[in-house]
Amino acid sequence: MFLEAAKTNDCGSEFGLGAAMLGGAANNKTGTDVRFSMIEQIRQQLTEHTPRRLAMDVPEAAVLIPLTRCNKEPEIVFTRRSSRLNTHSGEVAFPGGKRDPGDLDLSYTALRESNEEIGLPYDRVELIGTTGDVVSRFGIKVTPFIGVIEQDVELIANPDELESIFRVPVSYFLEAERLRTDELRYKNNRFYVPAWQYQDYQIWGLTAIMLVEFLNVALGAGIPLNVPQTLPSIPEKGDWSRQG
Repeated sequence: MFLEAAKTNDCGSEFGLGAAMLGGAANNKTGTDVRFSMIEQIRQQLTEHTPRRLAMDVPEAAVLIPLTRCNKEPEIVFTRRSSRLNTHSGEVAFPGGKRDPGDLDLSYTALRESNEEIGLPYDRVELIGTTGDVVSRFGIKVTPFIGVIEQDVELIANPDELESIFRVPVSYFLEAERLRTDELRYKNNRFYVPAWQYQDYQIWGLTAIMLVEFLNVALGAGIPLNVPQTLPSIPEKGDWSRQG
């Protein structure tokens, strides 16, 4: 049985599009359709991007970064995991999970998991690219896929896995101040990852890393992950000690 989340087809934002950062995508004076011009910009950048591929003999997983064709501006769909889960309980994440033996490829994994978690029909999402592989603290290689969905798609949270589904305008992450900067360690590397607060949701950790890479590749956000930012917050000791 699926539990219907709060209606997720009601688009709206108090934030502008940050026209300077988005290459003029918000130029309504010319009659430009903001949502489509921004999505087309994202599509073009992803087409020209060469995704990072990690040659590692480790378990694989995939997530979907759903991008809506919203009336006001595109929004990114996130989930909050159930507090009853053994790992990452109550955390914000993209829909996704481990690759099953029967999955044709990792893009199918992302679509299958999205169907299971948020009820997204396979035929209601258009995959437009990927940013590159990342590795979780559990040693799982995760591949994020970006997919465009229509704003009228009804998304329903699977109560066995999720507490809620919510949307955030893309411009929020370009204009809002970060909540903090987390220092995450992986082997001999340190990464300085933004954390954002949106309403009562915190977006951080591996989810934030994939989000930042999407913003950088698709919109030229220029958010650095390898240099310290203001007031870094040091997580507990250990590699990727706050989130996998």
